[in-house]
Amino acid sequence: MDLLRRNNVKVLGRGTRPLVFAHGFGCDLNAWRDVIPSFEDDHRVVLFDHVGSGGSDLSAYVSGKYASYDGYVDDVLEVLDALDLTEVAFVGHSAAANMGLLAAIRQPERFSSLVLVAPSPCFIDDGDYRGGFTREDIEGLLEVLDSNFLGWSRAMAPTIMGNDDRPELGDTLSASFCRTDPDIAREFARVVFLSDHRADVPRCRTRSLVLQTQQDMIAPVEVGHFMHRHLPDSELVLMTATGHCPHMSAPSETSEAIRRFLDR
Repeated sequence: MDLLRRNNVKVLGRGTRPLVFAHGFGCDLNAWRDVIPSFEDDHRVVLFDHVGSGGSDLSAYVSGKYASYDGYVDDVLEVLDALDLTEVAFVGHSAAANMGLLAAIRQPERFSSLVLVAPSPCFIDDGDYRGGFTREDIEGLLEVLDSNFLGWSRAMAPTIMGNDDRPELGDTLSASFCRTDPDIAREFARVVFLSDHRADVPRCRTRSLVLQTQQDMIAPVEVGHFMHRHLPDSELVLMTATGHCPHMSAPSETSEAIRRFLDR
């Protein structure tokens, strides 16, 4: 199988330092379009789509493989291997932050650093841990998603984006949802919203930056503090941006935070 075609891999930039961007649920590689110009001069920028998203090869999707994050982590590592990348700086948004964390645990020698944008190892409240949702909330969300994915996407995109004064951002995210295969998205949603990787966070020894926004209804600020407390080598940046997709709503602030971290 052509792994680069499978994941619609794009390689840009004029530098040699590998910088890999991975998108979250419902998005595709275009989510990073306003961030990557800041890094093209001095990095080898790699973008890709998860199978089922964007321009990926839908025929490569196998439910059993992608029933957990493990299948997606396999893909990430296979793409890095196919490109012969080492000392990788990996930038993952939301679900892809978990993928990067798990990949760095599995092959720590492959990664130099992680940038975790609006990460959440668990979306469900549990005792003192606040993930943002009750289990009943998540079950209800998945039921609606199952019955009407496109309707759910149109209704949820503005809330996820979290910038009510800029409705065009919600429209952009909704259009991205519509480019995702609905059947695959339903299965991916279960992986994302029902997984619990809190116990894995302390196992990641790779230097990490946690980018946490204000008023994120998907990953509340408490989650950012949890990640920072439990990642052994981490920095936390509380952004002025709001919502769950700062790379789309505040690309300059996002780029500057990533740049400061990578250059230290």
